[in-house]
Amino acid sequence: QVQLVESGGGLVQAGGSLRLTCTASGRTLNTNAMGWFRQAPGKEREFVAAISWSGVGTYYADAVQGRFSIWRDNAKNTMYLQMNRLKPEDTANYYCAADLTGEGGIRAGVHDYGMDLWGEGTLVTVFL
Repeated sequence: QVQLVESGGGLVQAGGSLRLTCTASGRTLNTNAMGWFRQAPGKEREFVAAISWSGVGTYYADAVQGRFSIWRDNAKNTMYLQMNRLKPEDTANYYCAADLTGEGGIRAGVHDYGMDLWGEGTLVTVFL
């Protein structure tokens, strides 16, 4: 059974940085697009960033463009999200996701970018 596990969340002051890690177990995901989503208290889940199977293609939400970076290490079955210049509005549970049914590209026109496997989330709290 394939699982995604996030780590790296925590408490950080505004302007600081955090790096989230998503590790897959149960099967390799090196042919699957993956992504990060977040959900703040009382709000809908929203897209943060996605990456194609090879890592060549990346896509970001406008709110994080230029501050966050997504990349992956297929040899380690792991994906990362570097978050810089964090703001209080970045506070949320961050979820790792994988598209198990696509062909490895980022499916921006599909609900949740086609992601159908989700981790449990890791909490990021940014304070002033």
